[in-house]
Amino acid sequence: MTDPRPWLASYAPGVPSDVDVDVPMTRVLEDSARRFPSRVATEFLGAVTTYDTLARRVSRAAGALHGLGVREGDRVSLALPNSATHVVLFYAVLRLGAVVVEHNPTYSSAELGRQLADSGATVALVWENAVERVLAVRAETAVRTVVAVNLAADLPSVKRAALHLPVPSARRTRASMRATVPPGVPSWHKLVRRANPLPADHPHPELDAPALLLYTGGTTGDPKGAVLTHRNLAINPAQGQAWTQHENGTETVLAALPFFHAFGMTLCLTYAMRIAATLVIVPRFDVDLVLAAQRRHPLSFVPGVPPIFERLAAAARERGADLTSVRYGISGAMALPAETAQAWESVTGGLLIEGYGMTETSPVAVGNPLSDERRPGVLGVPFPSTWARVADPEDPTRVVPTGERGELQLSGPQVFAGYWQRPEETAAVLVEDDGRTWLRTGDVVVEEEGGFLRLVDRIKEVIITGGYNVYPSQVEEHLRRMPEIADVAVVGIPGGDLGERVVAAIVLAEGTTRVELSAVRAWSEHALARYAHPRDLIVLPELPRSPIGKVMRRTVREQLIERG
Repeated sequence: MTDPRPWLASYAPGVPSDVDVDVPMTRVLEDSARRFPSRVATEFLGAVTTYDTLARRVSRAAGALHGLGVREGDRVSLALPNSATHVVLFYAVLRLGAVVVEHNPTYSSAELGRQLADSGATVALVWENAVERVLAVRAETAVRTVVAVNLAADLPSVKRAALHLPVPSARRTRASMRATVPPGVPSWHKLVRRANPLPADHPHPELDAPALLLYTGGTTGDPKGAVLTHRNLAINPAQGQAWTQHENGTETVLAALPFFHAFGMTLCLTYAMRIAATLVIVPRFDVDLVLAAQRRHPLSFVPGVPPIFERLAAAARERGADLTSVRYGISGAMALPAETAQAWESVTGGLLIEGYGMTETSPVAVGNPLSDERRPGVLGVPFPSTWARVADPEDPTRVVPTGERGELQLSGPQVFAGYWQRPEETAAVLVEDDGRTWLRTGDVVVEEEGGFLRLVDRIKEVIITGGYNVYPSQVEEHLRRMPEIADVAVVGIPGGDLGERVVAAIVLAEGTTRVELSAVRAWSEHALARYAHPRDLIVLPELPRSPIGKVMRRTVREQLIERG
């Protein structure tokens, strides 16, 4: 019988059509430690941890958490920047069969409070700089224990000592890593030093048990916890390794993406551990930190978003930094401009490909082949064991003909279990049809020859003006080519008889002081339909972005509506 997946013919040689897993990531980590005990597992600003040491630290951390009363199914919140301790705590919580709840540690008290309360977390492991914000809302949550985590404890001893030097640079660095903790809040590093390791015979979690809550806007914009199971966490790295064909124990991976985001969680916290890579961690993306890390441990694989690749490529050209050790880069979360890919490949000699996913797919579901079959500007084809179809948004069981726009639906073992305690929202995005469970992504795509998928826009962000559909991404792509415009977000604002009017919020290019709406419309005359031309132009100093650099159109729209 012929396999009805046309995209399989576009796979790079050696990539299988299907993959499977039979153990959770906690066992995968132990296997990596057994096979590569002396290999460096994590490097954090010069401090190294081998796989053997990492496994022992995870066991001791799990013992400490068990001593705090954490049991199977309990939710444990992590509000931490990227660090070696973050890796340890992530796996320690999973090892107990408890559920990790990841939070952005820079969130306000109100934002943290909503997520803590919704998750029902009973223990929160919190960066010292965020402890006060968590304590301010603790009474409104189920959190019974808040533990402070000292980020500086992960530094090499020389760098820890340097934090106390009476110079401005040391004070700034210390303030970015440490804060005064109120009395009565225990220190994680003191707790774990007194703890006993978890007994080796403590049961590992079941594959279909909940493992992780990641808060996402989903397809509606209302933040909710996406439940990822241990199978989800284990299968996506397996699919990724099938795609890249990385050999275990050979790669060095940059961890500049935040671990609390689905992209960073999988490509760094789970994928790197599966392939026994050296994970080079920076607490935040900073060109100087990354280039310094590159000199210590030459990178071979860089997961990132377009701004990361743009800035690193520019630095390599301007400073003569050597990035030629990087063989592969994978870009996600937003469209990858062709010029960014070209710049990156010119300074590295390696490949930069685009991928696609969302929190609800753990997150990677689609990628460009690591071969000559790749198509710049296109999302790619479905991963092994992943099925995709393009359906009518108004009738999610009707598949549209190839070449027509429709909503992307995905099915596969990486698709999430649902939204935490939100059965109605779960039912709205998971469709049972044709013997499969399909996730409605909310993204408008076109299927091209060979099963390649091209992103058109988000359904919720499509602008309807005068009865016509305007796809913001297409308008933005065109306007970014205008020399006077450095960046742009196109949104729909209520517009009377039109329904919505198209508004472009722009950031001016360096050296430009003014751009007239008439000039923008003239620029669009032969590239866009008249109804897609911006009717208003707003100049902003910068566009609001998510923690991984994605422009937040919804925030732009809200700001413009408030301004009237």
